[in-house]
Amino acid sequence: MHEIVFHPHVHTVYSDGHGTHADVLRAALRAGVDVVQFTDHNVRVEGVEGYYSEGARRVLALMGEEVHDRTAPPERWGNHLLAFGASMELAPYETDPQSLIDATRRGRGLAFLAHPHDPAAPTVGEAAFPWRAWHVRGYHGLEIWNAMSEFKGHLRTWAHALFYALQFHRVAIAPFAATLRLWDDLTRRGQRVVAIGGSDAHAIPKLGGRVRLFPYEAHFRAVNTHVLLERPLSGRLEDDRDAIYAALAAGHAFVANDLLGAARGFRFRAQGAGHTARMGDEIRLDGGVTLQVRLPARARLRLLRDGQPVGLWPNAEVLAYPVREPGVYRVEAYRRAWGRWRGWIYSNPIYVRP
Repeated sequence: MHEIVFHPHVHTVYSDGHGTHADVLRAALRAGVDVVQFTDHNVRVEGVEGYYSEGARRVLALMGEEVHDRTAPPERWGNHLLAFGASMELAPYETDPQSLIDATRRGRGLAFLAHPHDPAAPTVGEAAFPWRAWHVRGYHGLEIWNAMSEFKGHLRTWAHALFYALQFHRVAIAPFAATLRLWDDLTRRGQRVVAIGGSDAHAIPKLGGRVRLFPYEAHFRAVNTHVLLERPLSGRLEDDRDAIYAALAAGHAFVANDLLGAARGFRFRAQGAGHTARMGDEIRLDGGVTLQVRLPARARLRLLRDGQPVGLWPNAEVLAYPVREPGVYRVEAYRRAWGRWRGWIYSNPIYVRP
């Protein structure tokens, strides 16, 4: 398997971000990100997709949208959909979430519900933008970790706002517990739901534009989605774009806060009788199944089945776990940093069927 670091949620001057595409790509090159997915609000910008290089390093730019209903009254704000790779402009479908998801799929795109839990931060005048339309069907997954939503959740007072604005490394603690419970509930009830994580980066200027609130490069060194591909990126836009989206659709990915240590090299798979499953796959329990975990460094490791912990290993680097019951299994890894335990890695599930 070949692993890439994919950053799925970035805004530019084409909506409410404060950097150009070139600014973002230079930051991605410095941070070592392999792929950036642009997701400006309700606009698809043409002519940007492709590879950009600086010396021996390169980054792939892909184009998507974050679409929401701009006509909704404040009490209905939310329902932001991340649409990756659709071959059409999706803003005409913004007023109806189900029509938007259907149009994304017709355009051969992927649909992810952005920041499903997003708190208001009245201290700094920020409204809440959660996902509200839970009747929808056909989406591919959830953004389980959104760095800016988590930042908003810290802003209980102006003192908190100042502290976290100046201490970026302390912002990321873990995905919201409510989002993880939602994800587990959906998969336990039989829905295949792929988890992604990213920054929702805007590079907001402060102090008269002299500084940026969380520059793009800082975000790219923190919460990312790591995608596992069958082969290395070829440098051909169409082939690589198709391979990345196919892997994301299948759930061959995990979410990581790379500030806690490079997460490259994490693996979670299931070994059965003559068959191996990776994250996102199904495997039958017939003949016995062993879950295998490999971490890039020692960490507190937790294994969950249908959202409930089945084991905790306080200082693990590898694990082999014999499965006795069918269920939806996923892994969480934690590391201690800056005075507390913080979420490091969240795998996509392996679905062990009867």
